[in-house]
Amino acid sequence: MLTVVYSDKYYCNIGNHVFPARKYRLVYEMLQREGKLTGKNVKVLEPRVPTQEELRLVHTEEYLHAALNSRVTWATFSSELPIRPDIIEAFLINTGGTLVASESALETGRSINLGGGFHHAFAEHAEGFCFFNDVAIAIRKLLAGQKASRIAIVDCDLHQGNGTAHIFSGEEKVFAFSIHQENNYPVKQKSSLDIGLDDGVGDEEYLEKLQGALEHIDKQFKPDYLFYIAGADPFKDDQLGGLKLTLEGFRRRDNAVIGFAKKNNIPLCVTLAGGYARDVLDTIRIHYQTCVRLLEESEG
Repeated sequence: MLTVVYSDKYYCNIGNHVFPARKYRLVYEMLQREGKLTGKNVKVLEPRVPTQEELRLVHTEEYLHAALNSRVTWATFSSELPIRPDIIEAFLINTGGTLVASESALETGRSINLGGGFHHAFAEHAEGFCFFNDVAIAIRKLLAGQKASRIAIVDCDLHQGNGTAHIFSGEEKVFAFSIHQENNYPVKQKSSLDIGLDDGVGDEEYLEKLQGALEHIDKQFKPDYLFYIAGADPFKDDQLGGLKLTLEGFRRRDNAVIGFAKKNNIPLCVTLAGGYARDVLDTIRIHYQTCVRLLEESEG
């Protein structure tokens, strides 16, 4: 079974900005329109607002005081987003969506939050359109509740998950893997495994290196839970990227990661992360394709 987590509250009006905040609603509407949310093997859940205790699993008191009160400080300004209560609330709901999805995957085996993937947020500051590191919070919650003991992150966003890498530096129970464009934002942190790709890399080289990394994770770490950060920004026509993946390349990427979870019979939680295609419909198609692949695997 697949759990899909979504709320209209994921949207916030950030004005004329490269980040397409409406993409969450557009992905959900496409799934609805195509009848993908009504089968017996899918259930749709609402997110919830994370508790202060959950946020503190990752973020510092000082940072949370600034963020939750919409204060403009160096720690919030580095988000590169307006600092307003409605925007903070949207990011909180997105974060709660990843918590709900991660918990549900323990029961259903597969889940996707139609939002989240805020992998640039550090413990003490926002960064790169990310206020709260939802995946890190969910991982700490799973570990604290002894729901998993060896958690792997497969981060396929165009940009390295620098916040996640820093948060889990030296953490033996978490394997953070990032495959990204090397000559691009952000300033890199050291993950458990990093693959920094040259500009212009397309489907074949990307998929070859991803497959090699998955084999390495399987042999060296043997996770019992998997997070897949399924960024759409390695797309060939992304405004912020320089990789050249096609829709077919994304389909094969999904097959590789989802197949890895199936082969190892472990829960899988997916988040959407970035995507800044010149035509927003390309971003929507990439995310929609990931959802459909998850549905197909759940039905099989």
